[in-house]
Amino acid sequence: MATMEKLDGSKVKLTITVTAEAFEEATQKAYLKTRGKFNLPGFRKGKAPRKMIENAYGEFAFFDEAFDLVYPEAYKKAIEETGIIPVGRPEIGIEEIGKGKDVVFTVEVAVRPEVKLGEYKGIKVEKREYNVTEEMVDAEIAREREKIARYVDVEGRAVENGDMIRLDYSGSVDGVKFDGGTAQDQQLTIGSGTFIPGFEEQLIGVNVGEEKDVVVTFPEQYHAEELAGKEAVFACKVLAIQTKELPELDDEFAKDVSEFDTLAELREGKKKELEEGLKREAEEAKINEVVKLATDNAEVVIPDVMIESQVDYMIQDISYRLSAQGMSIEDYVKFTGSTMEALRESFRGEAEIRVKSQLVIDAIAKAEGIEASKEEIDEAIKAYSERFGEEYAEKFIANLSEEDRLYFADQIVNDKTIKLLTDSAVEGAKKKAAAKKTASKKEEGEEEKAEEPKKTRKSAPKANKEETTDEEESKPKKTTKKAAAKKEEE
Repeated sequence: MATMEKLDGSKVKLTITVTAEAFEEATQKAYLKTRGKFNLPGFRKGKAPRKMIENAYGEFAFFDEAFDLVYPEAYKKAIEETGIIPVGRPEIGIEEIGKGKDVVFTVEVAVRPEVKLGEYKGIKVEKREYNVTEEMVDAEIAREREKIARYVDVEGRAVENGDMIRLDYSGSVDGVKFDGGTAQDQQLTIGSGTFIPGFEEQLIGVNVGEEKDVVVTFPEQYHAEELAGKEAVFACKVLAIQTKELPELDDEFAKDVSEFDTLAELREGKKKELEEGLKREAEEAKINEVVKLATDNAEVVIPDVMIESQVDYMIQDISYRLSAQGMSIEDYVKFTGSTMEALRESFRGEAEIRVKSQLVIDAIAKAEGIEASKEEIDEAIKAYSERFGEEYAEKFIANLSEEDRLYFADQIVNDKTIKLLTDSAVEGAKKKAAAKKTASKKEEGEEEKAEEPKKTRKSAPKANKEETTDEEESKPKKTTKKAAAKKEEE
């Protein structure tokens, strides 16, 4: 049995009662489970009767273990009775406990907040154009030329900006060489900004075989603290100079870099690619704008625990990305001269936006009665699993839990809700879509794909079922009147 009291913010207080009979049954189970921990004269370890142990250690001897046995089910029933959705770690206070008595305890926990929706249908958004110009196509072609450019040796002139050179160098501070400051036959493109500011520019005008001392000052914020802000001298020798040679813009070039036979076909292909990319960006911008406006129009008080949980997710995400580059997040924080506390604080604003956006989307889905059918869930699971091959797909589907299916249902409802918002949106003044983002993605070799609005959802189900999550966050904090009194005495 449970009663609920609303507290400040999005917290509630549940008062839960466990019958004396149920608690006695749990106490007996606790005795059978833990009796081996008690030593009593005249009894072998684990053989002492319960009554003897309670006489020696007090009637509370098995109460902690017994409470841990009854708590999960009692709390679960209380949640079902009251209809709350906890979003934080519960704090427990035991009000009454004793032999032959009902156990009464309270639970204070943050719950999913109520959202007061504002306008979300018919939202006015900017209309974005995605016209592709000849200059944009020229830039794409230029990037293709850069990809297959080759470097050729230069004779009879000194180093110029844009050249790629090979050099030896040895750095010192106050006449003393430092770790990592010496290299031989090192490649460097002049003007790339690869080396310390001021280094590359001083090599312009140097001929092959010539030596020159390059004087630079390390930045104040430098990963090697012993060098930060200090002046260094690099003794350099230019070994070779090479210049970039671009291919001719003709039909042979088109064949080398694409499936097209002519330069004209290549240009037309690039134009279509740009149009598709800019169209996706315009659609994504529309989604982000309509979700933002619907979120701004809503009112909700977000519990800190939800924001902190989202920050945890963002920290975890950046940790995965860094680990793929062979760097830990601790090294990253040290390298940037920051702290974990400062990094978390920098994420809080974005985390709050993400949490609020998701709460609003969920509230709209509920208000509109948007659901995911079994067929839609099955189709989403099939499409997701098939990306990794037939053998993987079979194992993945076979190992899916009900919670995994809920993940896909969640995503379907999310997508259908966003589609409802964008389909009902009214486009107004025109705004041109920029090509810069698409071009930079292609330049870096990334897949052109419109990003979905940042979500606060859990990660997709994993194929390896042995992966587990940290359960400590879900464990309740428990205090009893007896423990509190003891703490005060101390």
